[in-house]
Formats: sequence, C-alpha cells, structure tokens
Amino acid sequence: MESPLTKVESPLSRPSLDNVPAPERPDPHRAVRVDSPLFGELLLKLGIVTPKQIEEALSLQALNGQRLGEALISLGYVTREQIQEALGEALGLNHAPPGFLPVHPPLGEVLVGLKYLTLSQLDEALTLQRRSGRKLGEILVEHGYCSYKQLYEGLALQGRVAGRQESSVRAQPEAGHHRVMVVDDSPLACAFVQDGLVSLGYDVVCFQDPYEALEQVNKVQPAIVLSDLDMPGLDGMELCRRLKEGPTRAMPVIILTANDNDSERVSGLRAGADDYVNKSASMDELAARIESVMRRTGETERIRKLFARYTSDAVVEEILKSPDAVVLTGEKREVTTLFADIRNFTGLADSLPPEQTVGVLNQVLGGLADAVLTCGGTLDKFLGDGLMAVFGAPVFRPDDALRALQCAKMMMAFMVDLRRRAEAEWATTREGRPLKLELGIGVNTGAAVAGNIGGAVRTEYTCIGDAVNVAARLCALAGPGEILVGERTVAVLPGHEASFEELPPVRLRGKPHPVSLFRALW
Repeated sequence: MESPLTKVESPLSRPSLDNVPAPERPDPHRAVRVDSPLFGELLLKLGIVTPKQIEEALSLQALNGQRLGEALISLGYVTREQIQEALGEALGLNHAPPGFLPVHPPLGEVLVGLKYLTLSQLDEALTLQRRSGRKLGEILVEHGYCSYKQLYEGLALQGRVAGRQESSVRAQPEAGHHRVMVVDDSPLACAFVQDGLVSLGYDVVCFQDPYEALEQVNKVQPAIVLSDLDMPGLDGMELCRRLKEGPTRAMPVIILTANDNDSERVSGLRAGADDYVNKSASMDELAARIESVMRRTGETERIRKLFARYTSDAVVEEILKSPDAVVLTGEKREVTTLFADIRNFTGLADSLPPEQTVGVLNQVLGGLADAVLTCGGTLDKFLGDGLMAVFGAPVFRPDDALRALQCAKMMMAFMVDLRRRAEAEWATTREGRPLKLELGIGVNTGAAVAGNIGGAVRTEYTCIGDAVNVAARLCALAGPGEILVGERTVAVLPGHEASFEELPPVRLRGKPHPVSLFRALW
C-alpha cells in the first residue's frame, strides 16, 4: 500500500521578487544609544520593561556607571537579545518589507545611528576615502571622529544586523510549541505532515519550492526544518548543506524520504542532517524525532552559553565543531600575546575589606576582558590580578597585532575612567585614602604552539612558547600606565612607527642576549 506521504508531482512556480519595493534606509535621527534616557522610553514603548524597572536600573547606573541596557540585564529584567532587538528598532532595522533579504548596512550609517558620528563627519570621511582608497575605519579614527572601541562596536552591530533573523511573517507559536518548516514539492505530502503536526500542537509552515524556503527561512524563524530528499532543482541534501553553511548553521534539519536506502541516509547525515526519517513512519514517531533533535540542539546552545562566559566565541565554535575529537596536540602559528597586570594589588588588597577587594578585582578584570573580546581576541586565562589574551588563535586575522595594541589602549582608557570614579565616588582604603588603580601591559608577537593542553578530565586552550614568555616578562617590566611592546610587534605594523618609542634593550630571564624594547605611545 502506498504511503500517504508518497510524492505527487505538480508544476512549481517561484514567486518573483522583482516588484518588491526597495527597503527604506534607516533614519539616523530615530536612533538612540543604549546609555541614553530615550532608550529607556523605547523599552517602555515596546512593553519590554516597566517604569519601576527603569527607575531601578537608572539608580544602579548612577552607582556603577553601567549603560542603561547593561544595568537592566544585570538586574535580570531583560535579556541581551531583547536589548539588541530594541536597538534594531531604534535604528529602524526592524521594518524591512516582505521579501527583503538582510544585508550589511553601511558601517557609516551604523555609526551615525549609534550617534558616534555626525552626518557631516561621515560625508567628509567618505570623500577622503574616495580620494585615497583607504579603509573608512582608519580614516574615522585618524581624524578623531570616533574611537577604535566605537568602531568595533559598530562592526559588531553591523554583523548582527546582517545575520539576524527577521521577524516572522506570522505570529509566533504559543509558548512551548515549536515552529516547523516543511519543505516538499508534493502538496499532498506537505498537507499530510502539516495536519498531523498541527494536531499535535506544532506551528507548521510549508514550502513546495526549496529555493523559496531558503529565501524565507530568516522570516519564518523555524525551530527545525523537515525536508524531502528528492526534489527537482535542489534536493534535500543540498538544501541541508546550504542551511548548515550559512547564518542558519545551528538550525536542526531532519530529512524525510520514501527511500530506505542506507547510502542515501549516510549521504544525508554527512550533509549535516540531524536525523533521517522514513515517510512511512507514524506521526507520533516523527514528533518524537523532532523533540529528540530539539533537546540535543537545546543542550548544545546551553553549552555554548556556558562556555561563552569563560572564553571567546571563536574557541566555543572550535569546541562545538568536534566535542568528542578534542585532541591534546596543537599547531604552530604566529600570534600576538597580551599580558595585563594590576600594579601593587597585593598591597592594595591588604588595605581593603575582603568583600571590597573582590568587588574591585571583578570590576577591573571584567573591564579588561570586555576590551579583549571587543577587539576580537581570545581571553586565554585570568592570572590572579591580571590576565592573558591571545590574538591570532584559534582564529587568525591579518591585523591581529593592531587589534592587540588597540585592546591595550582600551584597557588603559578603562582604568583611567575606573580610577577617576573610584577616587571620586565609592572606593577608599581602610585608612580613608582613595584607591590607586594602575595597570601595566606587555605585548609581543611571535611563533607559539596553540592548542588544547591538559589531561582527559580537564583541558585548556592556550598558547605556549618563547614569544608568550617574552610578553609576560614585558608586562612585569612595565610601569604603571605603561605598555611595553616587543620588536616583532612593531615590525608587523608598518606605517605606525611614530606610535612607538624605542627604549634601551633589556636582558630578560632565559634570553642569552638583550631584547629590543619599545613603549607604545597610544
């Protein structure tokens, strides 16, 4: 007897997007920053928070200097995703017309929308860019129109806007009910699966054209995709492969087929499918497979969030790619290593109550870690009253050395701001003297072995080698507020010679000859 999901051939016609109106450009005058009182009004308007919660967040903001959005997150009133959505609303990015596919908004527009840049400054920078062919970011920073920190924030927001999933064309399913996208060129098969899953409480969206499904996946926002294997033009394996290679790579996919061929099942799984279900299976079995895949996906996301608290997203991605195949070997590559250390913290801790010591240390290390992650580095480890960061592993970028120096500059700026607030507002020693928070930083570039070091029970992703040791010793030599830099770091930054002051060579423990030394003037 033929399965009720057996394919019924039917002609397909893809809807044209030729007549879709062009999206409106974001109006920079509508945008508000997350530290602006207007941002609180926007959150109230969107129904995300209550007036009382805004008042509490503003009180916390006055105490610790956090942005309003961060204060709301720390109080547990909103999630970071809700803040990003609200910022998108403020930038006018949540109103794309149906059929509009998300693209990178121009960096200049993002910076104007964040109010880091004026329209006149952007026009002047674009004119200079057309004349010189240089990168817009370099021109903006060089002319003092925005800081590197603001530039990195703009780039991060630009990436989130491009990869974010657009609001669904339908209302979201009820709480606890998953939205399922079904892709099958047979109308009968689509209708059968839809009726069965809807009766079990799922919200189902069907597409008979796999190309249209790819175009609409960001709007539909499915929790899982069920795809037929045999489809004209784009089969289920290729559809799965494209979903897994793009921004939707974390989206689970189940392949549906009327063929029980083992080789096809293996091919589908190798294409990235999370499961493989025969069309003759009962609806209860299909629902059970969906729930099983969703549980595994939820656990992976939980692990991702847990690891993200301790290390960079790049390391998390490496772990999640092959969690059972993490090896204790490494690879040799050129990296730039940064060590930062609070000066005289031991003596400072002796003059503070224990709870205040921990509070001050957490504030300092939190700000330093934010600088590392903002500049795209890997937070290797905390070292008591300091930290180690790596630029170039596990992800290499051609400007890793520049990122490390910009990170060091951001750390020093953070310490100046924190010291000013500590001395003027809230932190004193037992003797009543204001806290003197100072930082020393060492940066060095060179070959190192990067990989997972440790044992079967616990491993740590880190970098080891002579270049790393030199960076640590430069940090130990650095005075309060000083950034000491190795010779190789200066060499890989042509055109920035004026940013460094050459110092007399120094002898370092373990080095047979004096080592060239530079002081960063950033």
